[in-house]
Amino acid sequence: MDDFFKNIYNHPSITNNDFKEISSFHKKVEFSKNEIVLNQGKTSNEYYLIEKGVFRSFVYNYNGNEITTGFFCPNEILIEVSSLFQRIPTNENLEALTNGTAWKIEFNDFQKLFHTIEGFREWGRSWMSNELFISKQRSVNMLTQNATQRYLCLITEKPQIIKEAPLKHIASFLGITDTSLSRIRKEISLEL
Repeated sequence: MDDFFKNIYNHPSITNNDFKEISSFHKKVEFSKNEIVLNQGKTSNEYYLIEKGVFRSFVYNYNGNEITTGFFCPNEILIEVSSLFQRIPTNENLEALTNGTAWKIEFNDFQKLFHTIEGFREWGRSWMSNELFISKQRSVNMLTQNATQRYLCLITEKPQIIKEAPLKHIASFLGITDTSLSRIRKEISLEL
Protein backbone atom coordinates (compact mmCIF):
# COMPACT_ATOMS: atom_id res chain seq x y z
CA MET A 1 0.00 0.00 0.00
CA ASP A 2 2.95 2.33 0.62
CA ASP A 3 3.74 2.26 -3.11
CA PHE A 4 0.19 3.40 -3.88
CA PHE A 5 0.58 6.57 -1.78
CA LYS A 6 4.13 7.12 -3.06
CA ASN A 7 2.90 6.85 -6.65
CA ILE A 8 0.23 9.52 -6.17
CA TYR A 9 2.07 11.80 -3.75
CA ASN A 10 5.17 11.60 -5.88
CA HIS A 11 7.62 14.31 -4.83
CA PRO A 12 11.35 13.98 -4.10
CA SER A 13 11.18 15.94 -0.84
CA ILE A 14 8.60 13.66 0.81
CA THR A 15 10.43 11.25 3.14
CA ASN A 16 9.40 7.71 4.08
CA ASN A 17 8.34 8.97 7.50
CA ASP A 18 6.27 11.66 5.78
CA PHE A 19 4.55 8.99 3.68
CA LYS A 20 3.64 7.05 6.82
CA GLU A 21 2.08 10.13 8.37
CA ILE A 22 0.32 11.15 5.14
CA SER A 23 -1.17 7.68 4.59
CA SER A 24 -2.39 7.52 8.19
CA PHE A 25 -4.79 10.41 7.45
CA HIS A 26 -6.54 8.48 4.67
CA LYS A 27 -9.54 6.19 5.14
CA LYS A 28 -10.46 3.39 2.72
CA VAL A 29 -13.87 3.81 1.07
CA GLU A 30 -15.78 1.46 -1.25
CA PHE A 31 -18.11 2.78 -3.96
CA SER A 32 -20.84 1.02 -5.92
CA LYS A 33 -21.44 1.50 -9.63
CA ASN A 34 -23.53 4.66 -10.27
CA GLU A 35 -23.08 5.89 -6.69
CA ILE A 36 -22.97 9.67 -6.41
CA VAL A 37 -19.86 10.74 -4.51
CA LEU A 38 -20.68 14.47 -4.46
CA ASN A 39 -23.91 16.23 -5.45
CA GLN A 40 -24.24 19.61 -7.11
CA GLY A 41 -25.00 22.26 -4.50
CA LYS A 42 -23.01 20.54 -1.73
CA THR A 43 -19.63 21.74 -0.48
CA SER A 44 -16.85 19.21 -0.92
CA ASN A 45 -15.12 18.32 2.33
CA GLU A 46 -12.67 15.68 1.07
CA TYR A 47 -10.88 14.23 -1.91
CA TYR A 48 -10.09 10.64 -2.87
CA LEU A 49 -7.10 8.70 -4.16
CA ILE A 50 -8.51 6.11 -6.55
CA GLU A 51 -7.16 2.62 -6.05
CA LYS A 52 -9.70 0.82 -8.24
CA GLY A 53 -12.57 1.86 -10.51
CA VAL A 54 -13.57 4.63 -12.90
CA PHE A 55 -15.32 7.84 -11.87
CA ARG A 56 -16.56 10.94 -13.65
CA SER A 57 -17.52 14.54 -12.97
CA PHE A 58 -20.55 16.01 -14.70
CA VAL A 59 -22.83 19.03 -14.83
CA TYR A 60 -26.32 19.67 -16.15
CA ASN A 61 -26.42 22.05 -19.09
CA TYR A 62 -29.07 24.73 -19.71
CA ASN A 63 -31.40 22.05 -21.17
CA GLY A 64 -30.97 19.74 -18.19
CA ASN A 65 -28.75 17.27 -20.06
CA GLU A 66 -25.77 15.66 -18.34
CA ILE A 67 -22.39 16.78 -19.69
CA THR A 68 -19.33 14.84 -18.53
CA THR A 69 -16.56 17.24 -17.54
CA GLY A 70 -13.89 14.75 -16.49
CA PHE A 71 -12.91 11.12 -15.98
CA PHE A 72 -10.86 9.74 -13.08
CA CYS A 73 -9.02 6.41 -13.12
CA PRO A 74 -6.84 4.38 -10.72
CA ASN A 75 -3.83 6.23 -9.32
CA GLU A 76 -5.55 9.57 -9.89
CA ILE A 77 -7.20 12.00 -7.51
CA LEU A 78 -10.99 12.35 -7.50
CA ILE A 79 -11.55 15.94 -6.45
CA GLU A 80 -13.74 18.96 -7.03
CA VAL A 81 -11.03 21.57 -6.56
CA SER A 82 -13.08 24.77 -6.51
CA SER A 83 -15.56 23.56 -3.92
CA LEU A 84 -12.93 21.95 -1.70
CA PHE A 85 -10.44 24.79 -1.56
CA GLN A 86 -12.76 27.77 -1.89
CA ARG A 87 -15.25 26.19 0.55
CA ILE A 88 -18.20 26.87 -1.78
CA PRO A 89 -21.05 24.68 -3.10
CA THR A 90 -20.10 22.76 -6.23
CA ASN A 91 -21.68 23.03 -9.67
CA GLU A 92 -20.45 19.54 -10.52
CA ASN A 93 -21.46 16.04 -9.51
CA LEU A 94 -18.99 13.20 -8.93
CA GLU A 95 -20.13 9.66 -9.77
CA ALA A 96 -18.68 6.15 -9.68
CA LEU A 97 -19.04 4.60 -13.16
CA THR A 98 -17.89 1.22 -11.84
CA ASN A 99 -17.50 -0.35 -8.44
CA GLY A 100 -14.45 1.25 -6.91
CA THR A 101 -12.08 1.58 -3.99
CA ALA A 102 -10.56 4.88 -2.93
CA TRP A 103 -8.73 6.47 -0.01
CA LYS A 104 -10.45 9.54 1.40
CA ILE A 105 -8.75 12.44 3.14
CA GLU A 106 -10.79 15.15 4.87
CA PHE A 107 -10.14 18.83 4.14
CA ASN A 108 -8.98 19.61 7.71
CA ASP A 109 -6.54 16.69 7.65
CA PHE A 110 -5.20 17.84 4.28
CA GLN A 111 -4.70 21.32 5.73
CA LYS A 112 -2.85 19.89 8.72
CA LEU A 113 -0.47 17.91 6.47
CA PHE A 114 -0.07 20.83 4.06
CA HIS A 115 1.07 23.14 6.84
CA THR A 116 3.33 20.68 8.67
CA ILE A 117 5.07 18.64 5.94
CA GLU A 118 7.13 20.74 3.55
CA GLY A 119 7.36 17.98 0.91
CA PHE A 120 3.58 17.55 0.96
CA ARG A 121 3.17 21.30 0.46
CA GLU A 122 5.57 21.21 -2.50
CA TRP A 123 3.75 18.21 -3.95
CA GLY A 124 0.45 20.12 -3.63
CA ARG A 125 1.79 23.12 -5.50
CA SER A 126 3.23 20.92 -8.23
CA TRP A 127 0.02 18.88 -8.55
CA MET A 128 -2.16 22.00 -8.76
CA SER A 129 -0.01 23.62 -11.45
CA ASN A 130 -0.11 20.37 -13.46
CA GLU A 131 -3.91 20.22 -13.14
CA LEU A 132 -4.13 23.83 -14.33
CA PHE A 133 -2.02 22.91 -17.37
CA ILE A 134 -4.26 19.89 -18.13
CA SER A 135 -7.40 22.02 -17.84
CA LYS A 136 -5.99 24.70 -20.13
CA GLN A 137 -4.86 22.08 -22.66
CA ARG A 138 -8.34 20.51 -22.69
CA SER A 139 -9.93 23.92 -23.34
CA VAL A 140 -7.55 24.60 -26.22
CA ASN A 141 -8.04 21.09 -27.67
CA MET A 142 -11.83 21.54 -27.66
CA LEU A 143 -11.32 24.56 -29.94
CA THR A 144 -8.43 23.38 -32.11
CA GLN A 145 -8.97 19.63 -32.58
CA ASN A 146 -11.75 17.88 -34.39
CA ALA A 147 -13.80 15.18 -32.64
CA THR A 148 -11.73 12.32 -34.06
CA GLN A 149 -8.51 13.88 -32.80
CA ARG A 150 -10.03 14.42 -29.33
CA TYR A 151 -11.21 10.79 -29.27
CA LEU A 152 -7.77 9.50 -30.27
CA CYS A 153 -6.19 11.61 -27.50
CA LEU A 154 -8.61 10.10 -24.98
CA ILE A 155 -7.70 6.58 -26.17
CA THR A 156 -4.01 7.39 -25.64
CA GLU A 157 -4.33 9.25 -22.33
CA LYS A 158 -7.02 7.17 -20.62
CA PRO A 159 -7.61 3.85 -22.41
CA GLN A 160 -9.54 2.51 -19.40
CA ILE A 161 -12.27 5.08 -20.10
CA ILE A 162 -12.83 3.67 -23.58
CA LYS A 163 -13.26 0.18 -22.09
CA GLU A 164 -15.41 1.01 -19.05
CA ALA A 165 -17.33 4.27 -19.51
CA PRO A 166 -20.70 4.34 -21.29
CA LEU A 167 -20.49 5.82 -24.79
CA LYS A 168 -22.97 8.60 -23.92
CA HIS A 169 -20.57 9.88 -21.23
CA ILE A 170 -17.57 9.72 -23.58
CA ALA A 171 -19.53 11.55 -26.29
CA SER A 172 -20.61 14.36 -23.95
CA PHE A 173 -17.02 14.70 -22.68
CA LEU A 174 -15.82 15.06 -26.27
CA GLY A 175 -18.58 17.57 -27.05
CA ILE A 176 -20.30 15.39 -29.66
CA THR A 177 -23.43 13.26 -30.02
CA ASP A 178 -23.58 9.51 -29.43
CA THR A 179 -24.19 9.06 -33.18
CA SER A 180 -21.07 11.03 -34.09
CA LEU A 181 -19.01 9.00 -31.64
CA SER A 182 -20.30 5.74 -33.14
CA ARG A 183 -19.34 6.96 -36.62
CA ILE A 184 -15.84 7.98 -35.43
CA ARG A 185 -15.31 4.61 -33.73
CA LYS A 186 -16.40 2.79 -36.89
CA GLU A 187 -14.07 4.88 -39.09
CA ILE A 188 -11.13 4.25 -36.76
CA SER A 189 -11.74 0.49 -36.66
CA LEU A 190 -11.87 0.40 -40.48
CA GLU A 191 -8.49 2.17 -40.65
CA LEU A 192 -6.89 -0.40 -38.33
